[in-house]
Amino acid sequence: MRFSLLAAMISTIVLTTGCESEQPQPDESKTAMQQSAENIFFHESPLSYHAPEFDKLKVSDYEPAFAEGLKEHSPEILQIANNPEKPTFDNTIVAMEKSGALLSRVYTLFGSLSGLVSNDEYRRIESDFSPKLAEHSDSIFLNPQLFKRVVAVYESRDSLNAEDQRLAEYYYKRFVREGAKLSPAAKARVMEINTEISTLQTDFSQNILKSLEKDVVLVKDKADLAGLSESQIESLAAAAKKSGNEGYQITLVNTTRHPLLGSLENRELRKKLWETSAYRAMDTNGPIVLKLTKLRAEKAKLLGFDTWAAYVVDNQMAKTPAAVFGILDGLAPKAVARAKEEAADIQAEIKKAGGDFTLQPWDWLFYAEKVRQAKYDLDESLLKPYFEFNTVLNDGLFFAMNKLYGISLKPRKDLPVWDENVLAYEVYNEDGSTIGLFYIDPYAREGKRGGAWMSNWVEQNGLLDDKPVIYNALNIPKPAEGQPTLMTFDEVETLFHEFGHAIHGLFSDVKYPSLAGTSTARDFVEFPSQANEDWDIDPAVLKNYAKHYETGEPIPQELLDKMLKAHKFNSGFNTVEYLAAALLDMEWHTISADSDITDVAAFEKEALAKHKIDFAPVPPRYKSAYFSHIFAGGYSAGYYAYLWTEVLAADAFAYTQTLGGLTRENGDKYRNAVLSRGNSRDLMESYVDFRGQEPSIDALLERRGLVK
Repeated sequence: MRFSLLAAMISTIVLTTGCESEQPQPDESKTAMQQSAENIFFHESPLSYHAPEFDKLKVSDYEPAFAEGLKEHSPEILQIANNPEKPTFDNTIVAMEKSGALLSRVYTLFGSLSGLVSNDEYRRIESDFSPKLAEHSDSIFLNPQLFKRVVAVYESRDSLNAEDQRLAEYYYKRFVREGAKLSPAAKARVMEINTEISTLQTDFSQNILKSLEKDVVLVKDKADLAGLSESQIESLAAAAKKSGNEGYQITLVNTTRHPLLGSLENRELRKKLWETSAYRAMDTNGPIVLKLTKLRAEKAKLLGFDTWAAYVVDNQMAKTPAAVFGILDGLAPKAVARAKEEAADIQAEIKKAGGDFTLQPWDWLFYAEKVRQAKYDLDESLLKPYFEFNTVLNDGLFFAMNKLYGISLKPRKDLPVWDENVLAYEVYNEDGSTIGLFYIDPYAREGKRGGAWMSNWVEQNGLLDDKPVIYNALNIPKPAEGQPTLMTFDEVETLFHEFGHAIHGLFSDVKYPSLAGTSTARDFVEFPSQANEDWDIDPAVLKNYAKHYETGEPIPQELLDKMLKAHKFNSGFNTVEYLAAALLDMEWHTISADSDITDVAAFEKEALAKHKIDFAPVPPRYKSAYFSHIFAGGYSAGYYAYLWTEVLAADAFAYTQTLGGLTRENGDKYRNAVLSRGNSRDLMESYVDFRGQEPSIDALLERRGLVK
């Protein structure tokens, strides 16, 4: 199976089940046979590209499929480990790549759908099975016989071609990092820690989902919603009705800031909304943060690293925590200085409006919008009619991708989807050859986690000639029935960002699935997505999609010019907000195994002060209790990666502008050097192959508006 997938699977596994009766009753036997025949996981999907049969999936399919998947995979691994023949690349490394097909199928769907359509049953399965998955992973990576074979192949890797060498090195390093060289006692403790970590991460994630359902702000009086549009108010009323509440319901988003803070005129309601967001889940997730960080620190120490951050970053482009702190601390003074300039403008606007109070976090977005309007004479509400979702998608994003790469996307309405609002497309090269499938899930809904992301239903696999099946998930508020989906420009940018991940997966052209697509270092994987963002403001692209949803008239040049001038507005706030979260992540993961931290809020306060980024009006984008990236996802000691890769993205985009910008020549060069290569070679080598040199920070400072 794809072993990068196995790493992700540590948060979930099946509890093996079976029939204990040696002579089951006929009806029970028949039911079991029927279930086996109907269970979609027990055969490859017959649909195009093996796309999932969402219309036939039952939640009850998961447990028996997980059980059978483990039952198949464990002996496959043991057969490889105990093979009496001399270890070779094919009978050891490639054999592992090909193993575990059923387990991969079931987890791929479960892992994604648990974040797309989660409910109590999904959460029960996740909680029950996560420790078992950790045990299964350990049984592979801590198997001494298997590791001996991996070592033998690794030590003779010079005889292999470049991509085979890369895979042999990947497996060897993975085994070592999982503890394959440890003593039996240390291995046993690592296994215990892995099980505990897996359970805690699952609990953290589920607490966040519960918080999104429970920690809502209910408004009884419509007058308190002054500042919102009628369509926004209708959406809040619909949300309340759906939840069985009266009045209007404001649901939290995954970040500390909430988009409605920029519009609500009622200051007390803004405060209530901000505090509900900022202090959520502390009672349930605060204790988990303390336990999880200590366990990670202990595991790192057992593996020979001073801290968890040192362990994580050793396998990334940054290599050391010092390098990470260097770039974060290097930007912090510039960002705070700019944020304080912005705060002074906002405080002046508060005074101008007759306010007699000091700027607070719940005031920032509301008064910043007034400053924006004053500076640029820009009313955000006038922009949204020009950013209708379907037009942005087809005439903006897909148009730009066609210009760059020659690709086209054609609807596949015949394919089943997991939600009625999901759109499916087949992706073609200019010559008519097929690339794969792409799905987009645009709207926020109950049971769907916050934020936006990309993943795959089927990974590109040169061994099996599998083409990629990719999806993007967004969380755009769904409009009231019959109303158009009008987007903010931030949502437009997110759409382009996530499709940057999608083309990284779609264009993958490597032999081995463990090296395919987005299976790269964390501080590289965001590069293609961030690089794709900038095409949303390319003049030719904007001209093609920024049109009024009713009249079809292009956005007035004056309004467009104002939007582009205001594009870097609030850059100090945005950068401080991000840096504060990234530094919190690094501080949590540079604690020692014997640390004695008891107060999450106090730790946060001290960490921000240490790096001189404790500017009260600008809180971290995520506080610890809802920082899912690092406590439930794969970004522990890795949230810095968004900034690290933005250096690459800004430098790369600036370079393409010197070569003509939106051209097939630029797109093909980037596709061939970066997007198609996955992790099949050194990542900086891929970048230099495209750019001709390593990146500088200059373009990033300009991109973020931190230089004048």
